[in-house]
Amino acid sequence: MRVLVTGGCGFIGSNLVRLLVQTGHEVLNLDKLTYAGNPDSLADLASPPAYQFWQADITDAEAVRAAMASFQPEWVMHLAAESHVDRSIDGPAEFIGTNVLGTFKLLQAARAYWEQGDATRRRTFRFLHVSTDEVYGSLGPVGSFSETTPYDPHSPYSASKAASDHLARAWHHTYGLPVLVTNCSNNYGPFQFPEKLVPVVILKALRGEPIPVYGRGENVRDWLYVGDHAEALLTVITRGQPGQTYNIGGNNEQRNIDLVRRLCVLVDELRPRADGRSHAEQIAFVADRPGHDLRYAIDAGKIRAELGWTPRQDHESGFRRTVEWYLTHESWWQRILSGAYRLERLGLGAGDATGRAAR
Repeated sequence: MRVLVTGGCGFIGSNLVRLLVQTGHEVLNLDKLTYAGNPDSLADLASPPAYQFWQADITDAEAVRAAMASFQPEWVMHLAAESHVDRSIDGPAEFIGTNVLGTFKLLQAARAYWEQGDATRRRTFRFLHVSTDEVYGSLGPVGSFSETTPYDPHSPYSASKAASDHLARAWHHTYGLPVLVTNCSNNYGPFQFPEKLVPVVILKALRGEPIPVYGRGENVRDWLYVGDHAEALLTVITRGQPGQTYNIGGNNEQRNIDLVRRLCVLVDELRPRADGRSHAEQIAFVADRPGHDLRYAIDAGKIRAELGWTPRQDHESGFRRTVEWYLTHESWWQRILSGAYRLERLGLGAGDATGRAAR
C-alpha cells in the first residue's frame, strides 16, 4: 500500500513509518519539522519508492493537496499534532492551530481526493486519525475508558485532540469518508523527544541531576510501548471498520512514582553511579502540573476481540528495552539537548493571554 503519514518524524510517527517500510509499504512522510520532529529518527531508511519525505505543514491546504495528488495514497495515517500537555498550558495557540485547524484541512483534502477517485480508490481508501485517552478526562481509583466513555478533556492539549476527534468522526458520518479513530494510552520507547516522563527520568539520572516528580507521584497512567502501538495502528487500518473507534492500551497501569523508581533500578543495573548509590536518590518532588488528571486506564477489549491485537511488551520488558535504547543512542539525544531544549520544566502557566509562552 502507498501510505501518507503525517507527523512521521515525531516519536510515534517515526516508529510507525519504520514498521510500514519494514512490512513492504511505500510511505510518504509529511512533517512540518517542529522542535519534536527529528529526521535523524529515520536516517537509516531506504530511498524512494519505499520512503519519501516532504516538509510541509498540515495547515497548508495547498501543500497537503499537492502531496496527495503526487503520491496517490491508498491510506492516510494522521499523527501530526502538538502533543505535550505542559507546552499546551504555556502556549495553547499552537495546539488549536495544528490539532484542530490542521486536522480540518487534512480531512478536506482527503475528502476531495477520495471523492474524485475511481471505484477502487473509493472502496479501499482509509483515513486513520490517531488520538489520545486524555480526551476522556480523569478516572477515580477504579474503572477504565472504553470507546463509549463521554469526553471530558481537562487541558488545552486534550481539548484540541477532542475537537479533532469529533471532526474526524463528523467527516465520516456527514460525507462518508472512510475514517477510523484510535485513542491510545501513554506511549514510551525509542525516539521519544526528551520532554516526556520516561526519557526525562532516564536522562536526568544519567546526567546526575534531580529527577522531577509532580506532586507526590500518585497519578496513574497505562503505559504502551511505542512498537506495540505502531503494530496496533497497522492492524486497525488494515482490518478495522470505517466509522469505528478503537482504544489502544498497554495493560500496564502504574503510579508515576513507581515507574520512576523502576526506571532508576534499571539505570542502576545498566549504568551504575560512580559512587555506587542508587539513582533513586536523585528523585525530587516538585509542584504539580495545573489540572493534573489523577488516573487514566484503557479498556482495550474491543481491539483485542474484533481485530486480535494485544501488546507484546509487559511492565518489565518494554522499559528495559527503552533504557537500553537511550544508553546506546546517546548521540541522538545529545544533539537535541545541545539545542533550545535542555530538560527544563514546562507547563507552569507562563504564557500570556494570547497563548504565547512568556520569555
